[in-house]
Amino acid sequence: MDEYDPREVEQKWQSRWAEEGRYEVDPSDEEATFVTVPYPYPSGGMHIGHARTYTVPDVWARYRRLQGDNVLFPIAWHVTGTPIVGAVERLKNREEDQLSVLQDTYNVSDDELAEMETPMGYARHFIEESYRKNMRSLGLSIDWRRQFTTNDDRYSKFITWQYETLKERGLLEKGLHPVKYCTNERNPVTTHDLLEGEEAEFQEYTLVKFGWTGDERDVTVPMATLRPETVHGVTNAYIDPDADYVEAAVDGERWLVSESAVEKLELQERDVTVHDHFAGERLVGERVTNPVTGDEVLVLPASFVDADNATGVVMSVPAHSPDDWVALREAKDDDARMERYGIDPAAVEAIEPKAIIDVEGYGEFPARDAVSEHGIESSDDPALEDATQEVYNREFHSGTLKEMYGDYAGEVVEDVRDELKADFEARGSFDSMQEFSEEVVCRCGGDVEVAKQETWFLRYDDEEWKQKAHDAVAQLDAIPENTREQYDHTIDWLNEWPAIRNYGLGTRLPWDDEFVIEPLSDSTIYMSYYTIAHRIDDVPVEELDRNFFDTLFFGPEETDDPDEAALDLREEWDYWYPVDYRCSGNDLISNHLTFYLFHHAEFFEQSDWPKGITVMGMGLLEGEKMSSSKGHVVLPQEAIQRYGADTVRFFLLNSAEPWQDYDWRSEQVESTRDQLDRFWNRAADIIEGEAGEPDLEHVDRWLLAKLQDTIREATEAMDRFETRTASQAAFYGFEEHLKWYRKRADLDRPGARWTLREVLSARLRLLAPFVPFLATELHERLTGDPIAEAEWPEPDPEFESARTELEERLVEHLTDDVRDIVDVTDTDPDTVRVYVAADWKRTVLSEVVETGPDVGAVMGSVMQKEELREKGDAVNDLVQDLVEDVRERPDAEVDVLAEVDEVAVYENARDFLEREFDADVAVYREGEDVPDPADKARHAVPMRPAVHLE
Repeated sequence: MDEYDPREVEQKWQSRWAEEGRYEVDPSDEEATFVTVPYPYPSGGMHIGHARTYTVPDVWARYRRLQGDNVLFPIAWHVTGTPIVGAVERLKNREEDQLSVLQDTYNVSDDELAEMETPMGYARHFIEESYRKNMRSLGLSIDWRRQFTTNDDRYSKFITWQYETLKERGLLEKGLHPVKYCTNERNPVTTHDLLEGEEAEFQEYTLVKFGWTGDERDVTVPMATLRPETVHGVTNAYIDPDADYVEAAVDGERWLVSESAVEKLELQERDVTVHDHFAGERLVGERVTNPVTGDEVLVLPASFVDADNATGVVMSVPAHSPDDWVALREAKDDDARMERYGIDPAAVEAIEPKAIIDVEGYGEFPARDAVSEHGIESSDDPALEDATQEVYNREFHSGTLKEMYGDYAGEVVEDVRDELKADFEARGSFDSMQEFSEEVVCRCGGDVEVAKQETWFLRYDDEEWKQKAHDAVAQLDAIPENTREQYDHTIDWLNEWPAIRNYGLGTRLPWDDEFVIEPLSDSTIYMSYYTIAHRIDDVPVEELDRNFFDTLFFGPEETDDPDEAALDLREEWDYWYPVDYRCSGNDLISNHLTFYLFHHAEFFEQSDWPKGITVMGMGLLEGEKMSSSKGHVVLPQEAIQRYGADTVRFFLLNSAEPWQDYDWRSEQVESTRDQLDRFWNRAADIIEGEAGEPDLEHVDRWLLAKLQDTIREATEAMDRFETRTASQAAFYGFEEHLKWYRKRADLDRPGARWTLREVLSARLRLLAPFVPFLATELHERLTGDPIAEAEWPEPDPEFESARTELEERLVEHLTDDVRDIVDVTDTDPDTVRVYVAADWKRTVLSEVVETGPDVGAVMGSVMQKEELREKGDAVNDLVQDLVEDVRERPDAEVDVLAEVDEVAVYENARDFLEREFDADVAVYREGEDVPDPADKARHAVPMRPAVHLE
């Protein structure tokens, strides 16, 4: 047989599968299995991380087909939103970074760039030239008839129906809501639109309204804090003297804030009019009044103040913030800087911390103690962040307020913070504003800020809807199981979710076409659309109204005039639904996957709720995070060209279980290719050899027994979505058995040839989901039949034998023991003497097996036998030894221990042992008149013979 050429084999089967429409499926009498994966967002090309994402469900789909299921694995294209629009704008502007990604990373030619200057032209390029080509090259078993884009007219009708239904049910409402807002595009954005800050959370800052009399006008200097309970501990304030600030009217009050805060406040529905611009230095050295205590505190210059965060002015609580403790210490040590700004160093030196919270484990000033414990010397020390968080957590959860807090004195901070804050807001001392927990940047490059807008939002805070979602989680096969609590946690904290944006691709809001439904909100039940996507084109767009979709998904009894075309399509939807498994990224639990559960629970009957979700880990490249923008990616087409698609698939599936992170390392991928080469060559030898006949010897039956074990292990692993465990067992694990078999067996025997063909046939079917091209080609050469018509192997009881496996393991252990003695003694023996345990020891073993691994019970039984009582301590020691041995063995093996004739086992393996050690091998039973020059026989234990080398 010719040498293994993966590209030749792969292209052959790609063409044949396409010509046959191999994976185009329709309802049948077979059991339906439906597996999905998030549709790609083609704002860029496909990389190796995507390859793994789409290969995992393909492996499971192929497994279920071999199990006899009728399997639907579809794909579509998600173009909704602004990322593609933003990418096109950057392309039109010929931005250097954008051109570098397109041309240097994804190899887009100049001619192709010209065709990508419209959003759908851009999307189509990556759909056709990257995703579809790579998916076909990888052998993904997709029904391509069902593909669509989320910008298609008919799909938009499907989305329109959903949102009219949600609005009618009171689950979509309009109101003022904080949103992520791109200041460049002037548009709300969501997670999928972000370049940075995907994990950013909304944070509500308390603004403590300090007062300042400047230019004979009373001005409020609002200082942002996440710890309003520390207001009594303020000793001074900080401002960046070089940053830009303004004096502005905010809702009728005079405020001094950073210039960048103006836009933030305006976006949060504050009425802002700027009256004056100046540098922060104007406030340095001034004193401002704490609105709660009436104390005047000094404003100090500080370069660490971020004028882009909140209001750009911060209060200092050195007793309870390690950050502030260190900052004040450094300010006291920098007289020259203070004098440069006209501040008397003595005034700074006079600033003393104010203790306001008692917390166990700290002294009067928790910040001082934490700084000391962490050995922090300067504000540049990275440990300062940990120390600050540590004090914050301990004070929040167990700290009690001191007497200056009046009615709140003695209360735990956690219990009264919200009430205290509301109290001071009511008095006019506090205000608030929203910020993000980290910097957020849109894919277009624009800054993203918190904005409050009148928007339509999904009411995920509805208690009845939440309960349905929890019920969906309860019946879900969550893989891995520990993700179940993550879904429940997300359901609990989800509140309103803004469902629209001002522009971008996608479906227009039905009752207000100025708005577009945002990407995560139009991607909740689209899996149901796959079931009819290839047939809905026959229905005129104008007929796709509420009645049509109500008939299709809710049934004829839910409409006054059931649509006949919808009833016809409903049969196909009903055949495929529910989704058996959805494979998706772990990072999507906090949004898309939980939305998926919410919406299925609302729109469909419980029997049609999702059955299972398998989450997938993240990918690394040579130990580092992949990044398309930095060119740190591997393109599938390049990997496939170099290694072959089966190698790419096999490495991605073998390197980790689906939910675990994996690391693409070229050296290991190369090794995987070499291993498949060897597999091909050994398979070729078997295929080209004579068929043989089932005249089986012990070692043949042992290999066939191991095959049954492997089939069972791989099947159970696949049923749990443990694709790595399954492939490891079928390939690497079984290779170890074959390695031993090749040493033990005469491979030219007809029985050995028959055994190897049986093993190869089964293994090819076990490996077909992972390496479909190689397995399909070899299976057809071996059997003459396509593997698609074959069945997943099942354990054959005829070849299952715990005794056979145990007997061969004894030979293997004896071989290892002899080899160890040879190595330790550095001898080259002429004779190997093997001593099997005496009959009385086997009697003790039988008692242990029959009685169970209970030393007391076994001793009570064996001491009834006079011949054993006479042996005294020797019996006791043996019982202890055998009980421990039996306890560690599986039940199936324990059941046959007493049946094994060790002498016969080793005698039957004599030829092999003599070849292995180039020595004569003699087998004896202890207690007979046998040569025992070194007195070794007495050390023999059942299943562990004694050995002597001469």
